[in-house]
Amino acid sequence: MNDPAITQTWLEAMAVHGARQTAARRAICEVLASAARAMEPLELFTESRKRCAGLGLVTVYRTLEILEELGLVARVHQPGGCNRYIRAAEGHQHLMICSACGKAEYFEGDDLSRLFQQVAGRSDFLVQDHWLQLFGLCRACQSASTS
Repeated sequence: MNDPAITQTWLEAMAVHGARQTAARRAICEVLASAARAMEPLELFTESRKRCAGLGLVTVYRTLEILEELGLVARVHQPGGCNRYIRAAEGHQHLMICSACGKAEYFEGDDLSRLFQQVAGRSDFLVQDHWLQLFGLCRACQSASTS
């Protein structure tokens, strides 16, 4: 599901940020903007390199850093270590991630303000923001694990 408009928007935002528009950056943006799952940098490198043979791994990391600074991609913290990246949510949404295949979906959650008030009251913290990630198995992986 490649959306050229998203890719172009990202490239233009990076240009305003001072980053050059290159074939390598375009390939990275195309792959990440159309990904249905969170991707590790090395995985993004491998897929993007199919579109731009001269792509270097350092360019992937630099591009991810810029896209994250601009709020266009989000870092997905993995329980096992290496971070993955996904297109940022529109508005305030939370993320569900399949532990088996990496499929990721955003969802709008319930009002968590009561929980945050309780946590803040017990800890003397002022909760200003949050990022909720749920891990589990998508329908396809549930079916595969029972087969």
